[in-house]
Amino acid sequence: MNASAATLVEVDHVRQLYPKGSGESLLVLDDVSLKLGTNEIVSLLGRSGCGKSSLLRIIAGLLPASEGQVTIASLPVDGPSRDVAMVFQTFALFPWLTVLENVEIGLEALRVDPVERHKRALAAIDLIGLDGYESAYPKELSGGMRQRVGLARALVVHPKVLLMDEPFSALDVLTAETLRTDLLDLWIEGRLPISSVLLVTHNIEEAVLMSDRILVLGSNPGRVAAEIGVELPRPRNRLDPDFRQLVDDIYARMTARPVGKSAQGAFQGTGISMILPRVSPNLHAGLMEALADEPYRGRADLPALAGALQMEIDDLFPVAETLQLLRFAEVAEGDIRLTEPGRRFVELEQDGRKKLFAQHLQAHVPLAQHIRRVLDERATHAAPDRRFRDELEDHMSVQLAEQTLRAVTSWGRYGEVFAYDEARGVFSLDDPA
Repeated sequence: MNASAATLVEVDHVRQLYPKGSGESLLVLDDVSLKLGTNEIVSLLGRSGCGKSSLLRIIAGLLPASEGQVTIASLPVDGPSRDVAMVFQTFALFPWLTVLENVEIGLEALRVDPVERHKRALAAIDLIGLDGYESAYPKELSGGMRQRVGLARALVVHPKVLLMDEPFSALDVLTAETLRTDLLDLWIEGRLPISSVLLVTHNIEEAVLMSDRILVLGSNPGRVAAEIGVELPRPRNRLDPDFRQLVDDIYARMTARPVGKSAQGAFQGTGISMILPRVSPNLHAGLMEALADEPYRGRADLPALAGALQMEIDDLFPVAETLQLLRFAEVAEGDIRLTEPGRRFVELEQDGRKKLFAQHLQAHVPLAQHIRRVLDERATHAAPDRRFRDELEDHMSVQLAEQTLRAVTSWGRYGEVFAYDEARGVFSLDDPA
């Protein structure tokens, strides 16, 4: 934060825990402290599951922190604050209300005089470029226009802080870029009735493009891993060498392996309690093929690869890190490199790929080893999925247990390590390799 900027929002040692199936708690945020000053845009950058949205809701007063405190303009947050407005990823409009009525509804809740309410709503609609659509209903608008309505509804209450939870992620690339540029222009021109913006994103380029500072959140649990000042002059050019270098540096930070951790360190938990992402074998194979092909020849810069494949970090990182877990690739310092088994996988025919994948799956994914061992030891060579789901729920939430079990099921089926009957909910060795 600029030393001359007054502190507007302060998050002080916040922790957030959610109950797990075992009756214990899952730590989502741990000892998070940050400050947001006046006249700055700050991005919270991190992968899915790192607690970005939870932190934003705690700041907004929509979710009480398990521990710690948040203050806005030196006042403790205890429930929703009139100094804060929020724009969500989904448009969250009332379909039975017109654009004007949707924008007015926040002011109505604040019991603003109808004449003043109407005047301010019209001004906000005009500001965000929807003049002429006041009487339209949400179903008549494109996604980008609906998000503009959501933005107008947030701005019309004249908050000190605008919180934005991945506001452009549901839009197509061109629409998102247009809205992002328009918002930045209004900010630079001083036309937005707000003092500061806190933006949640998993898009590294978006964070560099918009922010004065970037706070990188680590995962499992979420905590501030790095604070990066963005000194580039506005408007910013994505092709500028300094812009590209900063993007590369952030990728390197986000892919750095903690000292002393093994390749599986990207995933929370150990042994069978390791939380696995739902990444299809087709994505594994596709990324390895792309890496082996020109111009990469087995090694690629992650930002360049993400751009070429039109993938964001929430899409690319889980695939890359699963390949690392399986020892088909290594990820470090913003680069990904195929290992010798990864290169061999690409060269093999389908049956050979399946056998190699099965070998690596059983060697490096403890849950897959566990399921196969249980099936081998049973006389029927079958076991209900509930048996493994219950074990997982002792270590993680119901949702994460389901995600993890479905991930290993997909991988096990592809490698023909075990079969799974969805209708009966039973694992077996009916079609093993």
